Amino acid sequence: MLASVITRRLVTGMCQTARIPVIAGLVTTRCYRGDAPDDARTDLIEIPLPPWEEKPGEPIDIKRRRLLYESRKRGMLENCILLSLFAKRYLNTMSETQLQQYDRLINEPSNDWDIYYWATEAQPTPDVYQGEIMDMLKEFTKNRNQEQRLDAPSLEYLEKEG
Repeated sequence: MLASVITRRLVTGMCQTARIPVIAGLVTTRCYRGDAPDDARTDLIEIPLPPWEEKPGEPIDIKRRRLLYESRKRGMLENCILLSLFAKRYLNTMSETQLQQYDRLINEPSNDWDIYYWATEAQPTPDVYQGEIMDMLKEFTKNRNQEQRLDAPSLEYLEKEG
C-alpha cells in the first residue's frame, strides 16, 4: 500500500525528497529514466537524482583516484568493463581539462546505457559530451587490436605504478 502511495505521488505530483515536480513521460530534470532506445515511455516513472556538480579545487591525484573508482563501479557490466579498461589506459596521462571532460561524461548522464550507446556509436552523442575524451572513448571502443575485454582489470597495476 505504501509503495502505491509513493508511486502515485511520484507520477502525479511532487517528489517529496527533492521538492521538484515530476511528470511521467517528460524529462524535466536529471533523473533515472529506466528506458530503452525503442521504449514508448508510456509507463515512465522518473526518479530525481541530485544534479552533477563539478568539484573545483579537487587535487588532481584525488580526482584521478575518484574517476578510477567511478569508472569501475557502474550501473551495468558493459560500462564497468569498457570504462575501467579505458581509465587504465588513459587516466594517468589525461590533462586537467581532459579529466574534467571525462568526469562530466561518466557522471552527468543519468543512464549508463546512454554512455554505452554513444561510445559504440549506436546513437549520436549530444554536443555537450562531444569532444576529445568522447573521441578517445569511441576509438578505444572499436578495439582495433582485438584485445580480449571480458572483465575489468585487476588493480595490481596500480601497485607497480606507485
